Amino acid sequence: MTKQLLFKTLLVGLAPAGSVFFAASAAAQNTSEIGLGLGGLNFKGDLAPEYRLLNNRPAVSAFYRKDISAPVTLRGTVTYGLLRANDADVKGENGNQLPLAALRQASMKGSMLDLAGTLEYNFFDYHNRRDKLHFTPYVFVGAAGFMAFTRTTGAQAGFEQSENTLGIAIPVGIGAKLALSRHWNLGLETGARKAITDLIDHVKEQSPAFANRYDQDWYYYTGISVSYTFYKINCPDPYKADPKLLR
Repeated sequence: MTKQLLFKTLLVGLAPAGSVFFAASAAAQNTSEIGLGLGGLNFKGDLAPEYRLLNNRPAVSAFYRKDISAPVTLRGTVTYGLLRANDADVKGENGNQLPLAALRQASMKGSMLDLAGTLEYNFFDYHNRRDKLHFTPYVFVGAAGFMAFTRTTGAQAGFEQSENTLGIAIPVGIGAKLALSRHWNLGLETGARKAITDLIDHVKEQSPAFANRYDQDWYYYTGISVSYTFYKINCPDPYKADPKLLR
């Protein structure tokens, strides 16, 4: 997934979402969801300059969604997963190890805890039971805070660091939701988080000569989820004004 593609996805998500926010409040929904996800966490940084499937490590997530209109959903997510990166896996076009990676010979292992708040734009109302197909693709964008617990080692003298990194990130991505029944839903999602730091793998902290100072770290989450929908039935205004009508 290239940076250009990520920012195009961001723009596609923001344009329609912005118009919905200023729409009439009568479109407000009364549904919410809680769910669990299972997937993989992937890191891209100095020790992994490109996205590699080899670096996927197990991750789990828990989330809460609140529909504020038919197309727009707010979501809070907690994600925990493992991280890895290794210079030995960085190869050039000819299959040989790149010179910087061969000189550095470093690797990183650890884990990450991520807390994100995102805005989702749904292209269809998949909760509408009058439709035959209860499915929608969606895009999302938001803000996240994370704590990375990582340890980096290398062949160079003193090239070792074990430290927690606290930072913020910008999540953006795409997904799909399928309502299996009135209450149960299945989801599939992939997204990238641009970290506002270059310190997750600690390379820059140890020796700037071995780091790419023009690029910051990224991490990615891809997974499937199961969620349960809660419906709130609003009492019509005449009954609110005169509860005796309910008797």
